[in-house]
Amino acid sequence: MNYQKLDAALATALNDVQDPEETSLGVFIHTEPILDSAAIAVLESLGVNDVTSGKDIFTATLSANAISQLSEESWVKYLKRSQQLRLVSARKSFGSFNV
Repeated sequence: MNYQKLDAALATALNDVQDPEETSLGVFIHTEPILDSAAIAVLESLGVNDVTSGKDIFTATLSANAISQLSEESWVKYLKRSQQLRLVSARKSFGSFNV
C-alpha cells in the first residue's frame, strides 16, 4: 500500500476495515488524464463505471484490497475518501440576521 497516495480520511477508514475484501469504501480515484488500455482494464475489473481516456477523476466503492492495488499503480495520482453528504438546514441564523 502506497500511503502517500491516500488522503488522511481514507487512511483512517482503512484502519477500521474488518474484511479487506468487502467493497465498503467510497473513493475518488485521481489518475493521469491519458489512460492506456491496461489501466482502463484495471479500473473496469474493479467495478469502476464509465472509464474512458481523457477523464482523470473516477468514483467507486472499493474494498481495502482494491485500494491497496490502485495505490501501487503509477497512473494513479491519489485516492480520496468520499464522504456521505448531509442536508443543510434551509434556515441559518447569523447573529441578529436570519437568512
